[in-house]
Amino acid sequence: MIDKRLVPVNGLKKEPFSGCHHGMRYYFLCDDSKESFTAFVYPEPWCFEQTPDAEKTSASFPISEEGMDDAIAWLFEQYEANKEKWHAADHDCMHIVNDK
Repeated sequence: MIDKRLVPVNGLKKEPFSGCHHGMRYYFLCDDSKESFTAFVYPEPWCFEQTPDAEKTSASFPISEEGMDDAIAWLFEQYEANKEKWHAADHDCMHIVNDK
């Protein structure tokens, strides 16, 4: 899903990081303190800003190697716990885009 080496821990202090995995989008955002970050998951197809808050789930972690390990483990847990939801979002994604 996500390789920790692709997300430099200190890079989150400068800009957010996002990606997706089989219908589950994720977004890492550094808090104002620059000491922690929040990881969000939400369904396809929209970007973070266009997805209603009610569809987002989040957890906060310290900006450290251990915090990144915990965040990635949390992403895997979210994916496994809601796999049907994510796959449905992935499947429906093209239908939504093509309806217009």
